[in-house]
Amino acid sequence: MRDDALIHDPNGGMPRLLAIMRALRDPVAGCPWDIEQDFSTIAPYTIEEAYEVADAIERKAWGELRGELGDLLLQSVYHTQMATEAALFTFDDVVRDISDKMVARHPHVFGDESRDKSADQQTADWEKIKAAERAAKAEGRTLDGVALGLPALMRAVKLQKRAARVGFDWPDVGLVVDKIAEEAAELIEARDELTPDKVAEEYGDLLFVMANLGRHLGVDPEEALRAANAKFTRRFGAVEDALAAIGRTPAQSDLAEMDALWDAAKVAERAAEYCLTNSDRY
Repeated sequence: MRDDALIHDPNGGMPRLLAIMRALRDPVAGCPWDIEQDFSTIAPYTIEEAYEVADAIERKAWGELRGELGDLLLQSVYHTQMATEAALFTFDDVVRDISDKMVARHPHVFGDESRDKSADQQTADWEKIKAAERAAKAEGRTLDGVALGLPALMRAVKLQKRAARVGFDWPDVGLVVDKIAEEAAELIEARDELTPDKVAEEYGDLLFVMANLGRHLGVDPEEALRAANAKFTRRFGAVEDALAAIGRTPAQSDLAEMDALWDAAKVAERAAEYCLTNSDRY
């Protein structure tokens, strides 16, 4: 039975949100769109909302972060409501499981282990606990449990880290660079001689090794590419602004002119960075 008093109570907290989702999924009086959804149709929204949280943090948009976290929380509520309807598990089960996991994975906080550990030692202990959890779930193979739904670059790094734990890794970053050169040459050969599918395969191999290079350099490939995207957006925006100042658009320009404006944007950006870095000297 729908609890309208709770649904309209601004101080209803978590029970209010759960009641709202139950009402939205009610097969008689609920929202037709919400009723039609299932786990697979909602999953893309869950991923999107997680990225929007990350985007708000990246931009330090703290006013937006509150709303984005709410959107992400709603995704958990949505999935658990569908699971409840299918008699799979409930929201309380989800809360209990994550709470139990956090207690079990932090024996130095909630148990009798010493907190006198370095961050590296705590990370190593965390990995041992996770390995034991995977073993309990019959995930006995090295790469078992690395989620298929992760962004491809992130998953590549996780797969490589797992393999490295059992010694399957290049011992020197120079060997990774050599492999990149080899894969790049194979990609060029594939482009000239092979099918589109083979070209895509070779391109994937090159990306995989580039992710490995990032791991060896201590660089997160996902974060690095996100930063490169932001830089491209910023600099191309400067190109558009420069063209707009003379009453033109990129479509009314050509590559040579836009390339020159791009170079000018780079110079201006680096000069601004230099002044900011050295401002305390003046």
